[in-house]
Order: sequence, then structure tokens, then C-alpha cells
Amino acid sequence: MALQLRSIWNAFSRKRFMEEDSSRTALARVLTVFDLTALGAGSTLGLGVYVLAGSVASNQAGPAVTLSFLIAAVASGFAAVCYAEFAARVPKAGSAYVYSYVSVGELVAFVIGWNLILEYIIGTASVARGLSSYIDSLVNHTMENTLREVMPIDVSFLSPYPDFLSVGIILLLTALLAFGVKESTAVNNVFTVLNLATIMVVIIGGGIKSNPNNWKIPKQDVPQGKGSGGYMPYGFSGVMAGAAKCFYGFVGFDCVATTGEEAKNPQRSIPLAILLSLIIIFLAYFGTSTVLTMMLPYFDQDENAPFPYAFDKIGWTAVKWIVTIGAIFALTTSLMGSIFPLPRIFYAMANDGLVFKGLSKVHPKTQTPLIATILSGSLAGIMALIFDLQQLINMLSIGTLLAYSIVAICILILRYKTNEESEPSDSHGVFFSSPRETFSSLFNLKGIKNTHPTSSLIVDCSVVVFCLMGIAFDAILTFADMTGIWEITLVTILGVSLLVSLAIIARQPTSNMDLFFKVPLVPLVPGLSILINIYLMLMLDVFTWIRFGVWLLIGFCIYFFYGVKNSTANTGEPTVLQEEKE
Repeated sequence: MALQLRSIWNAFSRKRFMEEDSSRTALARVLTVFDLTALGAGSTLGLGVYVLAGSVASNQAGPAVTLSFLIAAVASGFAAVCYAEFAARVPKAGSAYVYSYVSVGELVAFVIGWNLILEYIIGTASVARGLSSYIDSLVNHTMENTLREVMPIDVSFLSPYPDFLSVGIILLLTALLAFGVKESTAVNNVFTVLNLATIMVVIIGGGIKSNPNNWKIPKQDVPQGKGSGGYMPYGFSGVMAGAAKCFYGFVGFDCVATTGEEAKNPQRSIPLAILLSLIIIFLAYFGTSTVLTMMLPYFDQDENAPFPYAFDKIGWTAVKWIVTIGAIFALTTSLMGSIFPLPRIFYAMANDGLVFKGLSKVHPKTQTPLIATILSGSLAGIMALIFDLQQLINMLSIGTLLAYSIVAICILILRYKTNEESEPSDSHGVFFSSPRETFSSLFNLKGIKNTHPTSSLIVDCSVVVFCLMGIAFDAILTFADMTGIWEITLVTILGVSLLVSLAIIARQPTSNMDLFFKVPLVPLVPGLSILINIYLMLMLDVFTWIRFGVWLLIGFCIYFFYGVKNSTANTGEPTVLQEEKE
């Protein structure tokens, strides 16, 4: 039994080894801080600007949607610095899937890759759905009203009507990508400028018509079921539930961390660009959500196209058309950015044998992963057809939060890992010594100053304990009313346990691996990232968890019944993507 368990663990933890020539690159180091900042902001400012503020204000946070965006920005900032170090450990252009496969192991890589697939599928579907809503708003929602009457879907966890326009948009872009049509940098730059100009129009125009009284509406003037009025009508729990959705708006900044080969000075420019792009994104969200909730009461917001509705209500028809057309350009660019990487993730995982090998085939004429591209468009189209925008946003948020949590956990583990293959023998006897020796080892009281970690087992166990305690801590904060003695006592005990776990980790010697960027204040920053991500995940509704659980179940079935056996790390086949080399 022990031998079987060990072989299973070896299969889960086996790593992908890069070929010797994989360290060479033909990419030029030309990207400056400005280029990287524009990349991060341009790839992120899409549906979050034009939809989230209205929907979150109406249903979760009210005018306190501004606080929701702030909390989501802080959570994204913690995740961003963790992602930057994770990318630095494998200084190659690529995704978190590649980094985790090389640095941590196969099972973690599969989970991250599978979540990236979900992120891009849902990202594509949600942007297409948002784009469809904005186009439909130009004709007074004729498509929505007609389909609700002709083809209603009376299922609580599905969309109220099938959105064929969003499916058509996705299939059109899928066909273009399948035939080898790539994004044009010039067009993307123009669309990004139009996007920023539209945001400025919204902030300036909305600021002129703002009424601060909409942030302090008395309870008697609020419709039933729309909270208690004021700045925080749904309470602090509503703000946090809104933050879980607003997290969606920050998905995309991580592309900056994948440019290690192209940045002129990656040690300085990558973390600085991540910080600057997050600041720009947050200011855009904060500004638009502020003027939106001051223009109209939070309960009178359109959930799918809030800005055209708001400007129409105040009689600014010309501005309504400017904002709507600008949003369409921005969402089109965001849609291309979402769908383009999706078949490449399928392609990379199939090439490694973790999903079906047929998805790695490249068409000889178009030089694109044709089957993976068609599958990607089909899955995104199905999602856009049967799920509404808010359900899609929730699903994307939970998948991304889990992926970022895993990245933060990996940072904690890798920072205290030895660079050698074998561990020093004294690290395995820590928990079998006397209580005094165990305590001394846990807190490194002897002050061992080694050039590489000698107690990664202690860190691994402490990270597991921290995550379990963090789940319990966040669950009590989320679901308990915190008025009883036992809740307060239990939260206090768990909080102390979390601090002790971090103290134990902090006392261990760290790796001396030279990286162009390292997360500051380890283990505090990754620990906070994990806690915040778990809390935001718990704020999402039960149907989101069910849908996400089904997705993970499908993935694990593919991995355990196909990937474990057919993985190139198991079969010994080459892992270099030959088609890309050619």
C-alpha cells in the first residue's frame, strides 16, 4: 500500500523539464514600463467597466460598490505580486500552467491549466454576452424581449432566454482564428485609446450630472428588496459579495508577468507595471462606479448596459450613443483577447498528454490548432447561449480566485525549497524528536543560517495547516452572525493559529535562488492573498459552487483516466512543442 501511495504521489508531483535550448529566445527585450502598463490596463478594462458597476450596485453593494472595487483591487494586488514571482522562476514567456508544471508538479499544473481553460471560456462567453447586451440596447432590447416571449428558459440557474447573437459573435471570431487571422497590434492600440476616451467621457459627463443625495437615500424611499438605503444599503456582507464579483474586473493583469523575456529591465519594469496598471484599472472602476451611482439611485440601474441606460434617463442621447459605440469597440477587443489564448492552453496541455492528444494537432495550411480552436469556440458559445451574464461572472471569479490561491501557496512552498533534488535528512525527523527539539525546530530557535532550506517539510505542513485554518476562519466570518461567545472564541483561536503558522514559516531559512522579482514580506503577503481569495470565494452563491464543482469533476475524470497514463512525463515523449519550433 505504501509503495502504491508513493507511486501515485510521484505521478502527481512529476515535473516537466525544459529542453536545454528552451532557455534561448528570439524575443527582443524592447518592452518598457509604459508598454507593459498599457498591456496590463488594455487587456483588463473591458466588461468590468461597462457592466459590473451597475449590476453590483443594484444587487449587492449599492453606492458602496466603490469599496467593493477597492477590496477587489487589494486582493488582485496580492495575487499579482505572487504571480510575478511565479513567472520569474521560469523566465520564459508562457502561462501559469507552464510555470507550475516546471516548478511544482503535474497535478497542480493540471488544476491551474484546467482553471485557465475555464477562465478563458467564461471570459469569452461573458464578454460576448455583454457585447450582445450593448448592441441590443441600441434597439431598445428588442432581441431580449422577443426571445423571452418566443423561447423562454424557465430554469432558475440558467439564462431566461438563449442569446443567439452572442453565440454568433463567438463563432465568427472562432472561424477567423481557425483560418489563421491574428490580432493586429495597431487595431488593438486604437481600440484601447477609444476605450480610455470613452471612460473619460463617462466620468466627466456623469460627474456633471452627479447628485450626492443618491448616496444617502432614506430607507422609506427604497423599493422593497433593495436594501436599507444610504451608502451601504446591503451591509458589509453585501460589499464583500460585491467584491467577489468585482474581482472579475481585474482578471487580465497577469499577462504582464509573462513578459520576462521581452521586458528591458524585468526586475524593475514588471512589478512596477503591474502596480501602475492595477492603479489605472482601479481608478477607472472607482471613477465610473462613483458617477454612475450618483447619476441614478443604485436601485434604478440597468444590470447589463448601465451607462447607456443612465445617460438615456438624464436625456443625454448623444452621449449615450458615444458611450455605447465606445463600449462595443472595447468589448470587441476584450473578446479577442479572451478567445485567442484559449486554444493555446488546450494545445499546450494536449501536447503534454494531460488532455486528449488530438487537440494538439496543427492544421498544415492555417498553422493553427484547428481542433482546439473549434472546441474552444463551441464551449464558449454554449456557455454564452444558456447562462446569463451574472452567472458567467460568478463562475469566472471562482475559477480565477482558486488559481490565484494555488499560485500563492506555490510561492510559500517554493520560497523554502532546496534547489537540490534531495532533502537534508534532518528535515524528516522533526516531528519524531522530543517535544523540546520539535519546538526548537519549528521556530528555528538555534538560528541555523544555511545557504539553502533544511526544513521544507515544516513549511509544507505549516502551509497545509494555514490553508485549513484559513478555510475555517473565513467560513465562520462568512456564515456565522458573530454575536455568540463560541463564534468569537473560535475565530480568536483560529486567528492565533494562523499567526502561529505564519510565524513558523517565517522562521525557516529561505531559498537563495536568484530571481529578477521576489514577493515582499513573505509569508505575510501570500498568506493574506490566500485568506482574501478564500473569503471572496465563500461569498459566491451555492449554484456557482455547484457549476464549478461539476467543471472540476469533469477535469479530474479526464486527468485520472487519461492524463496520468498518457502524460509525456510518464511516457518519456518529448515535451517541446515541435510545431512552434518550426
